[in-house]
Amino acid sequence: MPEPPRRVTVTHPRTRAARPGSRHAVVRDVHEQTPLGEVYVRSLMRAQLRLGLLVCGAVCLPLGALPLLFALFPAPRRTAVAGVPLPWLVLGLPVYALLVAAGAVYVRRAERNERDFAEHVHRS
Repeated sequence: MPEPPRRVTVTHPRTRAARPGSRHAVVRDVHEQTPLGEVYVRSLMRAQLRLGLLVCGAVCLPLGALPLLFALFPAPRRTAVAGVPLPWLVLGLPVYALLVAAGAVYVRRAERNERDFAEHVHRS
């Protein structure tokens, strides 16, 4: 009885099957905490820290300027809109909108940083 022909897997050169070992080298470096993996993780941490400081500055500067603004210009302190003092309106509405917007921007950018990191690690 003749032997059946051997099965052969045909793959495209850009598929994972074409380069089995190189795809997971960086992922292994990160998981095993090798010096190269530490460099990758440290770069992600720096990006996240930079983002956090940027968002913190974007929130703290306007919020810190409000008391200074009301101290330098007393006229807005005495102004009332519909019986509510203007400083209360400024502190009640725009401040919370700023905080929600800053939180949304931070979460979006942090997730993008992590997604870019994961793509880079899996691509390398």
